[in-house]
Amino acid sequence: MLIGLDGIPLTFPKTGVGHYTTQLAHALAAIAPEDEFRLVYPSSFSAASFHLASFHLDSPPPKNLAPVRVPVGPIRKHWWSIGLPRYLAGSRVQLFHGTNYDVPLWGGCRTVLTIHDLSLLLHPETHERRSVARAKRRLPLMAKTADAIVVPTEAIRQEVCEHLRVSEQKVFSVLEAAREFFRPVDFAATKATRERLGIGDEFVLTVGTIEPRKNIPTLVAAFERLVLREPNRELQLVIAGGEGWLSEASFAAIKNSRVAGQIVLTGYLDDEALRDLYSSCRVFVYASLYEGFGLPPLEAMACGAPVIVSDIPALVESTGGAARVAGARDADELAQAMSEVLNDDQKRAELIEAGQRRATELSWKQTAMKTMEIYKSLV
Repeated sequence: MLIGLDGIPLTFPKTGVGHYTTQLAHALAAIAPEDEFRLVYPSSFSAASFHLASFHLDSPPPKNLAPVRVPVGPIRKHWWSIGLPRYLAGSRVQLFHGTNYDVPLWGGCRTVLTIHDLSLLLHPETHERRSVARAKRRLPLMAKTADAIVVPTEAIRQEVCEHLRVSEQKVFSVLEAAREFFRPVDFAATKATRERLGIGDEFVLTVGTIEPRKNIPTLVAAFERLVLREPNRELQLVIAGGEGWLSEASFAAIKNSRVAGQIVLTGYLDDEALRDLYSSCRVFVYASLYEGFGLPPLEAMACGAPVIVSDIPALVESTGGAARVAGARDADELAQAMSEVLNDDQKRAELIEAGQRRATELSWKQTAMKTMEIYKSLV
């Protein structure tokens, strides 16, 4: 079987969708050596911008996985409606998997669509207007066009069926996993990274692009309360992630905080630095208001960090009971949760053990196997 996957997410600095695409592609190629996989993207993106082997995988890309850069001109640059369908119509591709909310509108092959979440539809206030307008116009069309839809949690499956009016038989929940690169690092070995970033020995960590859904103002307010409870500790709040959209309120909350001097903004970090911070933080907190799955908590668990997540359905589901749960909008409850994990050694040890067990329960091999089952049901 010849399978195409959306290669566009691999032409940008890697965040959730880029990691999902590359991990899935590598795992699919590994479990199905008799099949061929192509990561397809248009020539409007340079070949130099495409990164297939830069994800710290334990092995090089399999021989049955390759990028395909499709030449496009003034007409074919309309990728989803003309460029990609024409490529598919002239190729042997039997199935195309759109890993980032889009599938070709025609082309003669079966299609699978991944919908990571519905934040653009359900929480439009947390996104730029143009992105919301595009999603309102395209997501229902894409969901209708695709032969099958993959979502990362049962919580998102229910939302997709309800809000996009899609048959339950068409939507499949397939859990994701932490990347194998994320493993515990000895505390002493993280010193150089922490010194470079201005981070001490005791810190609370959160990871993610700085945008409204990440709920930074509430986390900052909770950290203020934590510092008042722990006046004798030299605590820091470390926020690791690049600047996203509509981030003004988040930065204002940081700047105006009474403990602004104890808050560190690292910007976008490479995987080595992230692994060091996951491994050395006193507690990892993910206070997001809405997620489809939430990979950073699983990555933190894999590195041996005790994890606190907000009480939204997808995070509760993906962490599988291995995280301390706190109210997403309750700064007092979040501060209490952090204080518990910092001061209760037994609770901390239980969370670390449960988190590492949860991280090992999930794997990209399992994700690929379930995804391949969907492919085979269509072809």
